[in-house]
Amino acid sequence: MEMETCIRERRSVRRFTEEPVDHETIEKIIDLARFAPSWKNTQTTRYYVIEDAAMIDRIREEGVLGFEGNQKTLAKASQLVVVATVNKRCGYERDGSFTTSKEDRWEMFDAGIATQTFSLAAHALGVGSVMMGIFDEKKIAEIIQLPEGQSVSCLLAIGYPKFTPDPVPRKEVADLLQYR
Repeated sequence: MEMETCIRERRSVRRFTEEPVDHETIEKIIDLARFAPSWKNTQTTRYYVIEDAAMIDRIREEGVLGFEGNQKTLAKASQLVVVATVNKRCGYERDGSFTTSKEDRWEMFDAGIATQTFSLAAHALGVGSVMMGIFDEKKIAEIIQLPEGQSVSCLLAIGYPKFTPDPVPRKEVADLLQYR
């Protein structure tokens, strides 16, 4: 798939077939996502693929702050990727001080780049995904037994799309761009 086509045609997918994404395909997606740029090449993004139905149900029931949209999506997903970051590396110097006024927000910036790269790679391989940001970080970390020193950045439901959602309206370039 050409890059421009991939970017233009990728959609947030919330309904999946029952066929799980095989591990070989997931590993190809991660292989591509690992090339996402990161602060001083720290590569702190980690991916936890949750396939255990009981664990996904627990996340749906206890971990998404009662947000109905995420609960519905998780009820239809056979796999969930918990995107996490290693703490206190992005934006930090070796002595623990911050490099810029953005302080530790570089962690989320890097996680966002990596998550988008993951989503585009998934789309190129026929896998749908949706990024979910409404969740209880501590509860998710507890449920999946996230290693100490890491934080949950995003939840990604993944699977083979039941259908391709229609595109949503996009702002025009003129609304987004200014030259100075």
